[in-house]
Amino acid sequence: MEEEVIIFSLLFATIFGLYFLRSRENLAMIEKGMNPRRSINNGPRPYTYMKYALLCVGGGIGLFLAYMIDVSYLHDITRVTHSDGTIYYRSNEEIYFALLAIGGGIGLFSAYRLERKHMADKKQDIDGGE
Repeated sequence: MEEEVIIFSLLFATIFGLYFLRSRENLAMIEKGMNPRRSINNGPRPYTYMKYALLCVGGGIGLFLAYMIDVSYLHDITRVTHSDGTIYYRSNEEIYFALLAIGGGIGLFSAYRLERKHMADKKQDIDGGE
């Protein structure tokens, strides 16, 4: 019962804190003479979908590698035998989470490198054309 109250309290405090900070930010912008509604950037973002795609591809590759490592190498290591003779295999959730995060990070890093390279090429074309 106490855990439910604590979880509900933390959830409420988080939502209230986010709303409070947003309203404080809007008030600070109004005091400086800025329009808080205009600050939202609704312009084109050409690399957003590439970032999501490479994140998903990296995460998928990480999960695939985790599965292959789990089945190939860790299958015999995680074998547990009970006293009654039954055999079961302990699952390796840690490797799945780790390789998912590593693969997603590599995907995001490659998206960053591609975007940075494209921006440098674009700037060089603009500077070289004049």
